[in-house]
Amino acid sequence: MLLSRHATFSAGAVTRRRRFIRHCLFNTQSNNQGIPPPLAGIRVLDLTRVLAGPSCTMLLGDMGADVVKVEEVTRGDDTRAWNPPSAPMSSNAPDESSHLPPESAYFLAVNRNKRSITVNFKDPAGLEVIRRLVRSSDVLVENFIAGKLAGMGLGWEDCKALNPRLVYASITGYGQTGPFREAAGYDVVIEAEAGLMHITGEPDRPPSKVGVAVTDLMTGLYAHGAILAGLRSVQQTGNGVWIDCNLFETQLAGLANIASNYLIAGKEASRHGTAHPSIVPYEVFPCKDGFLMIGAGNDKQFRLLAKTILEKPELADDTRFANNAARVANRKALVHIITEVLKEYGRDYWIQRFTGLGVPFGPINNIQQTFAHPQVGARQATVEVDHPRAGRVKMVAPPVTYNGMRMPVRRPPPWLSQHTEEILQDLGYSQNEIAELRARKIV
Repeated sequence: MLLSRHATFSAGAVTRRRRFIRHCLFNTQSNNQGIPPPLAGIRVLDLTRVLAGPSCTMLLGDMGADVVKVEEVTRGDDTRAWNPPSAPMSSNAPDESSHLPPESAYFLAVNRNKRSITVNFKDPAGLEVIRRLVRSSDVLVENFIAGKLAGMGLGWEDCKALNPRLVYASITGYGQTGPFREAAGYDVVIEAEAGLMHITGEPDRPPSKVGVAVTDLMTGLYAHGAILAGLRSVQQTGNGVWIDCNLFETQLAGLANIASNYLIAGKEASRHGTAHPSIVPYEVFPCKDGFLMIGAGNDKQFRLLAKTILEKPELADDTRFANNAARVANRKALVHIITEVLKEYGRDYWIQRFTGLGVPFGPINNIQQTFAHPQVGARQATVEVDHPRAGRVKMVAPPVTYNGMRMPVRRPPPWLSQHTEEILQDLGYSQNEIAELRARKIV
């Protein structure tokens, strides 16, 4: 566990942790599996929106943290308006949420296990709400442009003065220093600027973006790991930590061997579509009614492909294809031959031919086919939760198990301002004070 029994916590954190462990203890005792939520009792103040930050804080929530998502008073997180598609409205939706639009699928994807409070912290009274949250939180995550929160009195130095043990994580486009520090960070722009688009797409076509915002998601993963390290550092030193995590450097790291090829050997990269520059056959091939990804990475696999699957034993004996170097040199000819054979039959026929022989392959599935994959059901890789406005909502489950058990989805994604009153009460605000904040549209 990240948090040892010898760790020192604030009194509030200890109380929250004990309450949460009691809440989850039945599940862990009844089946003697899984682990107690390792971040139970940790409060995360979430000042992020869209994807990189919310994906990070969702992962922390999945591990048991109490994530308090602060949103703009009238519109909330930008992704609440990114629809269609949206979840259908339930007939039992709370009356106090009737003015809100349906819950967008995008927002629902990355905001489970959180509570929502709306605060206008440009107003001094709203700023005081945030300051109280800072004092009672263990982690703050923000994705404002570098220097923006400092100008509002909520920068690292300001928050450290309020809470010296705070882990303060800043997620930006380019980092806190350098000539681009004040530039906004957009996944698609960083994909272009940090090399990913240059290597993505067909060689004779323009550069392409990846189908999902992969740079945002990678940044959320890096930030999540850094926050866990920061919490451990607080245990060891008693001092808070400022984490500087950004899309640009995350994408540089994500270039992996492509970056190393350039840094070590000066080798420029190029686009290869689904093909591999150094292995043949290793790409997507069309068949009669679909596509297959085939990756025969060594000579043994190629011989199996040629003789047993394609029933073209002459390919294995052809000097043009005798080893991988020869196959790379004669890529065009070999790809054409394999393509013509595969196009004779449908996808399912070839799946049966490939299965169990040790040649790496996989069908190109659309999203419906992906979620119909037998492994999805066998692993229970989706989960359904009851949402107060949308009814029964299906989502991708947390993708990690611990001793065979997943962390539970304790809370569905919140509707806008769903928990404002209970969070304010936690912070010591009276009913009259909450009513006044609402009347002034501060919350």
